[in-house]
Amino acid sequence: MYSEKVMDHFSNPRNVGEIENADGIGQVGNPKCGDIMKVYLKIENDIIVDVKFKTFGCGAAVATSSMATELIKGKTLEEASKITNKAVLEALGGLPPAKVHCSVLAEEAVTAAINDYRRKQGLEIENQLCDGCCG
Repeated sequence: MYSEKVMDHFSNPRNVGEIENADGIGQVGNPKCGDIMKVYLKIENDIIVDVKFKTFGCGAAVATSSMATELIKGKTLEEASKITNKAVLEALGGLPPAKVHCSVLAEEAVTAAINDYRRKQGLEIENQLCDGCCG
């Protein structure tokens, strides 16, 4: 049912915890399944130098959070903002269809943390879902 990589990231998640005085924090949740993900970023010179997460949810939620943090660590904000749920899925070797939403939550948590940082810095916030209708 789950790939070896999913099981590894669930059993031995990377980057678990929180960052005190984080530069960006993003939290998302799915009321339907009960998963909640919170991502903390430490950013220096536009590069994510540290990232941590706390996830309350199923094994797939923990694994996708772990993999997403691995994919963005050391990346610029622009590079990290382009990481999609598909990239998380591919890096994990896939998920059962009923668990794909966990990878979407991971992407959304990263985006929320990046947007929180940008908001705090007075920078433009990127919204991948926005068509620009609100200004």
